[in-house]
Amino acid sequence: MKQVFKNNSKKLLVCLVLLLTGMAAHAQKYCMIDSKYILEKMVEYKDAQTKLDKQSQTWQAEIDAKMQEVDKMYKSYQAERAMLSDDMRKKREEDIVQKEKAAKDLQKQRFGYEGDLFKRRQELVKPIQDKVYNAVQKLASNKGYDFVLDKAGGVTLFYANPTLDKSDDVLKLLGINK
Repeated sequence: MKQVFKNNSKKLLVCLVLLLTGMAAHAQKYCMIDSKYILEKMVEYKDAQTKLDKQSQTWQAEIDAKMQEVDKMYKSYQAERAMLSDDMRKKREEDIVQKEKAAKDLQKQRFGYEGDLFKRRQELVKPIQDKVYNAVQKLASNKGYDFVLDKAGGVTLFYANPTLDKSDDVLKLLGINK
């Protein structure tokens, strides 16, 4: 996966360099920022990360306790299995499976895609990211930058002057109406 990301990152960088070289003929201005560096300097971001870490640890401890309970039930079942009737064995096995499923469901609810941690991160971090984006947009507008590149996590386009977006022109050429 890292190799694919590296290859795509290199392709993106080459495309951006070519794009920016081509734009130089049109005298467009660009600059580069490091959003990770910026965020790490913001107290409210550090506070949000601390809250997220604490919440994550609490939820993980809750899940670990449930998994330990499943493990304890299984070990107890293994020790007593020979003495249990078929019905009792089946009942205990179902209880263990049900308890394990509940723990895994909780883990998915807390840490899964769009789970509680994701939602909490959106709640705490997104307003801070929006604040940074607005500041970058203001900087770009004030200084006349057409493009702002972000070097955090590989070079990506952070901001582009909306007047340079020619998507509608391409749609027209393709005969597609908005």
